[in-house]
Formats: sequence, C-alpha cells, structure tokens
Amino acid sequence: MTIKGPARRRRLRFEGWIAGLGTSSGTRVVLGHWQRSPFGAFSDVMLERADGERLLLAPTRETADFIGATYVFDAVEVVPVRVGVAEDTWTVTAGSLALRFVTGPRGPVGLLLRIVPAALARRPAWSALTDGPARLLLPGVRTRGSAGAGRREWYGARDLRPVRLLSAFYEGADLGAPAPVDPPVRFGFGSVPRKPALTRVTTTVVLGPG
Repeated sequence: MTIKGPARRRRLRFEGWIAGLGTSSGTRVVLGHWQRSPFGAFSDVMLERADGERLLLAPTRETADFIGATYVFDAVEVVPVRVGVAEDTWTVTAGSLALRFVTGPRGPVGLLLRIVPAALARRPAWSALTDGPARLLLPGVRTRGSAGAGRREWYGARDLRPVRLLSAFYEGADLGAPAPVDPPVRFGFGSVPRKPALTRVTTTVVLGPG
C-alpha cells in the first residue's frame, strides 16, 4: 500500500474479528478476519510456535508488507488465507495451517461490549479509558500502544465470545487440544486474552511522525 502526500499522521482503520487460540502443543494462533480495511476484506494469521518462532501468513504481498512493518515476525509467508463462518463454527485454511473452532455463549464482558456504539469504539479516548479495565479483566490485553515503524495503534472491542472447541493442524501435525494462550504472544505491544476467545474489534493504526 502506497501512502502519498506530505508527511503527517494518517489513520488506517480495520473492522472485523480477532481470534486468539492456544493449543496443548504450545503453538498459539491469532486470526485476523477483516471485513473492512484499507486493503478491502481479507484475513491473516499470526502463529507463534512453542520454541518462540513467530510466523505471519498473509494473503497478498501488500498486506504482508503492511502487517510485517507493524508487528514483529521471524518469517513471513504469502499464501491464500480462506475463512468460512457458519453460525458458531469458523473454518480457516492458510498455507500449511488448517483450523476449525466453535464459539460459545457470551459472558458478562461480551454482553457489555455489545452495547458499545461503533463510533465510540473508534475513538482514541475510549481506548485510553478502557486500557486499564482490559488489563485487569483480561491479563495480557492492552487497547493502545506503540507498533513498529513508529506507528501508534489502538483497539476498540465491541463483542467477546469464548472458544469452546478447537481443531488445528500445521504442516500435517496435530497441534493438540484447546489450551490457554500461555505464554502470551509476542507480535506487538499486547497479547490476546489468555482464555481462547473471538473478539469483534475496530483497530486503528496511525502512520506518520508522532
């Protein structure tokens, strides 16, 4: 993606879902399923192995370059990333990764987030206000911080659902049963919730001089 014009702060907004998943093999997976973004609709996968290797699976060179500049990875692969959603069941294929998970009913936090208006979730002030409660209720989670390449980023959550069932294979190997996202993933300034979950978010990335 080429950003033209004089240097100044620019806000790029991504609206969709983030799934944070742990497995008993120690591999943790973060799926981004973006229904609206500067790149159009797309999905990507961030995967951290038990030995700490961090891998990005992105569908185009353009999205791979942008995400790779915003977060930290040891390897980047441009591969088809396909996501299917049928009621509570999500099916994902991304290169050598095959993933299927099922969400459960919302808890109290999810029910509260459902009433947050979309316009409010986009505001930096809202992310600043919710950062403290998020850290307290969801250890490892932060709603704002510094990203790569001098970028700033904030998240506005609008829904949260637990993941009840999970099946995952990478390079033909079974990644095991669902497990907490532990240790936290290390792609950026914060992790996903420790308990496997699916979160609806509005993510804003600010480019340009700070």
